[in-house]
Amino acid sequence: MIDVLVAGGGNAALCAALMAREAGASVLLLEASPREWRGGNSQHTRNLRCMHDAPQDVLVDAYPEEEYWQDLLKVTGGATDEKLARLVIRASSTCRPWMISHGVHFQPSLSGALHTARTNAFFMGGGKALVNAYYRSAGRLGVEVHYDTPIDRLELRDGRFVAALSGSRRFAAKTCVLAAGGFESNREWLREAWGVNARGEWPADNFLIRGTRFNTGTLLRFMIDAGADTIGDPTQAHMVAIDARAPLYDGGICTRIDCVSLGVVVNRDAERFYDEGEDFWPKRYAIWGRLVAQQPGQIAYSIIDAKAVGRFMPPVFPGTTAQSLPELARALALDERRFMQTLEAYNAACRPGTFDHTALDDCRTEGLTPSKTHWALPIDTPPFCAYPVRPGVTFTYLGLKVDETAAVRFSGKPSPNLFVAGEMMAGNVLGKGYTAGVGMSIGTAFGRIAGAQAAAAARAIQRETVDA
Repeated sequence: MIDVLVAGGGNAALCAALMAREAGASVLLLEASPREWRGGNSQHTRNLRCMHDAPQDVLVDAYPEEEYWQDLLKVTGGATDEKLARLVIRASSTCRPWMISHGVHFQPSLSGALHTARTNAFFMGGGKALVNAYYRSAGRLGVEVHYDTPIDRLELRDGRFVAALSGSRRFAAKTCVLAAGGFESNREWLREAWGVNARGEWPADNFLIRGTRFNTGTLLRFMIDAGADTIGDPTQAHMVAIDARAPLYDGGICTRIDCVSLGVVVNRDAERFYDEGEDFWPKRYAIWGRLVAQQPGQIAYSIIDAKAVGRFMPPVFPGTTAQSLPELARALALDERRFMQTLEAYNAACRPGTFDHTALDDCRTEGLTPSKTHWALPIDTPPFCAYPVRPGVTFTYLGLKVDETAAVRFSGKPSPNLFVAGEMMAGNVLGKGYTAGVGMSIGTAFGRIAGAQAAAAARAIQRETVDA
């Protein structure tokens, strides 16, 4: 019988499989996708947020534990388990040598990636290269991988894992690690979670999925129905404002719109609805999807002028350009009078300051609601440009409750041989909000913990069997 079965094929699953195999366990990894789409959402990632007390090869200055924790505390609004969050933070300071040993290469922060040179280690070749490196390492170590094998359900007995089932196929193992992602590509579940708004709209009908189409939440739903302890709000997610022209699935990084902090954002009624300059973009980019989801029609427009060009990573689709603001409003089919009222009020409220997009500068508005607290420059230099944005869901936060052992819990009691990692438990650390790279930190930390714990549990079961 296989020692450790891993359900999933992304970063957390691979970390679990590699750790378990290094500990001497036999490992079977079941990936729902075909080989060419392997890797889950991890194939679309770029970096890992890393604690470090001194400069490192690809990280400048220092990013100590307390600062990392305060950043996480701020973006989650306190909706986080401090013990587990600090476990992740500390693990992020020691995981890179292990990652490198499995073929992962790092590079300095990209020039167009705002404010990340100190906090985030970038994967050379991106998430796809990271995933491929792990699969190559898994192959060398003897991890067995089956593609096109979505797990429908588990056989459980008194909180213990017995077997996983995929259609008519049954896979028995001594232990199991669940790392099969959230429910972000399950359109019906998203619709159920978000319901109908006050305007009679079903907001989820207008969501795009930045990540994999294979994260349907089937295993998560099974575990919830089986009585596993859960954590999180089903409407909370890593949700980004992405280009409204992006594909329904697998748009990835290139569909993100990164110029929000350099201009203004208006909704379908040509009205601003939030402070575009609240904080550095890596700390706030993942709130904008949810903000747009609350707007009429779940659509908004990021508006910039020529002064912003070259200061952000350009998106894959060109923006709508015009030589005047009224012309831009007409091109976007927005009410021209309201649009001009909004832009003129914003421009008039901008106060002189020293613009510095690398700092929380003193360029702000005065007497305007909502205010823009940093990087507020008048939008007055043609050509003007607009990008349409919709909510882009990366991963959902509803998941299984865990402790530091990554064990699945039933009525507060940890399972002796069933563990969970990645998106299926990220809600323990991310109750809401996001800061760039922390999802990979969670997946790497808990993937490694779950793999080691599963291998140890398999050894214990083996000893019990021998003794019996």
